[in-house]
Amino acid sequence: MIEVNSSSPAPDGLVRAISGAVMRWQDATQAYDEAVGERLQLNAAERRCLAFLHGGPRPAGAIAEETGLTPAAVTALIDRMEARGLLRRTRSAEDRRKVMVENTDAVETLTAPYYRPIAEEGADFIATFSAEEQAVLLRFLEGATALQQKHLAALRFSP
Repeated sequence: MIEVNSSSPAPDGLVRAISGAVMRWQDATQAYDEAVGERLQLNAAERRCLAFLHGGPRPAGAIAEETGLTPAAVTALIDRMEARGLLRRTRSAEDRRKVMVENTDAVETLTAPYYRPIAEEGADFIATFSAEEQAVLLRFLEGATALQQKHLAALRFSP
């Protein structure tokens, strides 16, 4: 374990250790999600769609942006998942012409055995940190996510 005086800047060794830990966490998360996907017969785009819709109903165009799929591919994805009872199309309350897509209750039933224990144990783990440490964790995660999104956008939109 590396000890750091809170008043001194982080040594290169600590930055490398954090970077390595983040890469191992990303790899472990991806491996777990892939294993769950295999068990549930969901491909990567389908898993991304379900995770994106966990936040609530979204238009198909937003799913296309989130997954990087073409509108035609998203339509096929929605059709497949709707046939499995995982998604449903509804009309937007604000604009009845707009079709929204949302997860059905079947998604929670299907995924809860795999993700609920991680969420509960994760919440318990986070609770072991002080409020100040939790604020630093949140700042790190939000910043790291923004960094990944920035580079993903650049990659998707570059020739």
